[in-house]
Amino acid sequence: MGDVTMGTRTRAGTGTAQRRRTELAAFLRSRRARVTPADVGMPPGLRRRTPGLRREEVAQLSGVGVTWYTWLEQGRPINASAQVLDAVARTLRLDPPEREHLYHLAEVPYAPEPEALVQCVGPEIQGIIDALVPRPAVVYNSRYDILAANPVYRDLFMTPSKASSGAPANALWGLFTADEEECPLLFRETELPVMVATLRAAYGLHAGEPAWEDFIRRLSAASPLFARLWESGDVAEPGRRVKVFRHAVVGELRMTSMSLSINGMPECRIVVYTPEDEETARRAALLRRQ
Repeated sequence: MGDVTMGTRTRAGTGTAQRRRTELAAFLRSRRARVTPADVGMPPGLRRRTPGLRREEVAQLSGVGVTWYTWLEQGRPINASAQVLDAVARTLRLDPPEREHLYHLAEVPYAPEPEALVQCVGPEIQGIIDALVPRPAVVYNSRYDILAANPVYRDLFMTPSKASSGAPANALWGLFTADEEECPLLFRETELPVMVATLRAAYGLHAGEPAWEDFIRRLSAASPLFARLWESGDVAEPGRRVKVFRHAVVGELRMTSMSLSINGMPECRIVVYTPEDEETARRAALLRRQ
């Protein structure tokens, strides 16, 4: 029975790989057909049977061998590197979703190109955040810049709409530079390390970028605690957390944070805080009345 099971798995794996190669071949042919010689600065030539590029033209423009590209488009089991796939993607003018699709079909690990961080949101997202009152809600980018927040969040975190520079306020900056007795977040020794680890996980896509390096440098200078946590090298992903807040008027609040991704806004997430118990729910309802 063991040999039969292994054989079944092997055949299933082979079938999946063959299906991907077949789909890859069809995908490349369809993308090639839509790119004209004029699109890439080439003369149309005579006796052209297709409006798109020829295989040898794609190979030439991508800097790969004609035979190799032909085999790739025929769905043969050949290996492709990320560098070669990127060259083909540029020649075929693939947009980011198409490029990711190409990588998956070729069974090559996909690494999205770093993008500039979103610094603002549209009225639709702001409307969603406002509609969540009395729940505190905010939109962060991966650097914890506050792109949108409802009044309950701003009351809970004591957050201004803008930093003194006119840029979006930053949640990490507010928490790390506040006096400990005035910080709205209790149990800083357990909560702040997780936030810094989440920041470091995002930093991997932006290491060396001036805006990120300047932010890390300035916050490290302003907060020895942040500098120490940053040097630890820990990484974490955003996720569900139970956090305890203190509010000068309504008292202590136990809130569960949930992170939700936003389509079309890479590296951004909506974070909503919901009461963890009935007493917190009663107190949180008073926040919007402040």
